Amino acid sequence: MAVLRETNLACPFFVPLEIVNDGSWPHPSRLPLGAGWTGNCRASGQELAASDTHIREFCNLGYATACPHLPQGRDWDAIRFSVARAGREQVTITFVCELDHAPIEHGKLVLDLASGAWLNPYPDPRVLRLANCYLQTFRARESAVLV
Repeated sequence: MAVLRETNLACPFFVPLEIVNDGSWPHPSRLPLGAGWTGNCRASGQELAASDTHIREFCNLGYATACPHLPQGRDWDAIRFSVARAGREQVTITFVCELDHAPIEHGKLVLDLASGAWLNPYPDPRVLRLANCYLQTFRARESAVLV
């Protein structure tokens, strides 16, 4: 079982839809979700389409305080993800939800690789949505290394 130490941040209001593999990100593996993503913004409470520029400058990154859609009263500014363990049967992801660069909530998510189900799903759908995206890019990178 490998122990990995990666930390990344993601905007809690970003709704990623598809990985961008067009070579337009200089170092995609350094991005918060392990790759650039297209998607929508849910900061207003509704899921709205965002321009490519908006997605690049705000949505793919946490702490986008200059984002015009970011609500004043928010519970988090960013969510950090890190793969704590990656084995043949399970992957454990740790997460930290931050506000003003301070931890507010944290936990571990364990994914059963055989069923594809989280063994301990977190009640906030934003955490699971972004964790799924982070895990998708992590697993794609792992598969590329094995080839």
